[in-house]
Amino acid sequence: MQSILVTGGAGFIGSHVCDKLLFEGFNVVCVDNFNKYYDPKIKNNNIRHNLKNKNYKCYKADIINYKKLAKIFSKHSIDKIIHLAARAGVRPSIKNPFIYEETNVKGTLNLLELARINNVKKFVFGSSSSVYGTNKKKPFSEKDSLNNIISPYAATKKMGEELCRSYHNLYNLNITCLRFFTVYGPRGRPDMAPYKFTNLINNSVPIEMYGDGNSARDYTYISDIVEGIISANKKTSGFEIINLGDSNPVKLKKFISIIEKEVGKKAIIKQREMPKGDVPITYADIKKADKLLKYKPKIKIEEGIKRFVEWYKNG
Repeated sequence: MQSILVTGGAGFIGSHVCDKLLFEGFNVVCVDNFNKYYDPKIKNNNIRHNLKNKNYKCYKADIINYKKLAKIFSKHSIDKIIHLAARAGVRPSIKNPFIYEETNVKGTLNLLELARINNVKKFVFGSSSSVYGTNKKKPFSEKDSLNNIISPYAATKKMGEELCRSYHNLYNLNITCLRFFTVYGPRGRPDMAPYKFTNLINNSVPIEMYGDGNSARDYTYISDIVEGIISANKKTSGFEIINLGDSNPVKLKKFISIIEKEVGKKAIIKQREMPKGDVPITYADIKKADKLLKYKPKIKIEEGIKRFVEWYKNG
């Protein structure tokens, strides 16, 4: 039975990936630092149902701590790594870029080095659509140049990709970098728009709408993202960069209206200027994902928000 290390395994995406891997019969080694970026109780709730599973082991550890990571590797024979741990968020990265560099660059380097030393068969790296920045060509393709990055967060994700490329070139590690496009769904982070807007609208508290509401995001439901990650873990080899999105950008105005419908309340909107670092649109070209991973997103925004609001109300 293969053992797979999942970093950020108690977070939004990571906890769903762990669930899927356990369902498919893998041993899962979860690493998460349970930091206070948001309430650690949320992460504890994400993994609570797996703690008694004999095939699941969770460590509270920070990926910037090489020695602690090395001890975990010494206890387990790790076959593959799914590296999802990161400091997330565009706007916070502008306020505190140093912690983003430390976690997203140094932490990734630590894991790549341990993958090399321990002969790990496969390394999947969670990158971000933010690397496309203000790209004018749409949809965004993996072949596009990345000369329009406008946040430290995006820059650290691009640096992570380049470290992955160098470790493939140097040591022939099998590495796939997955560029995620605005993931949402149950267990979603409380700082992200789907949760934040749902919570505020439900409690009749004003929401801030940046710009005129015509900015658009390629919202991608969590189950579709997990399928893409699991497929990359199984199918790809060599070095690849692959978009995982829905390929259907949704304007902010429409996004808010869908949440209003599911919550059953009208939003109280306060319009604000677009903040620095925010991009006008994200839009994934997913032809490569279809070709290499047989990736076909299934959950459209209306159904996804319906499922998310149901989870929110039952939480």
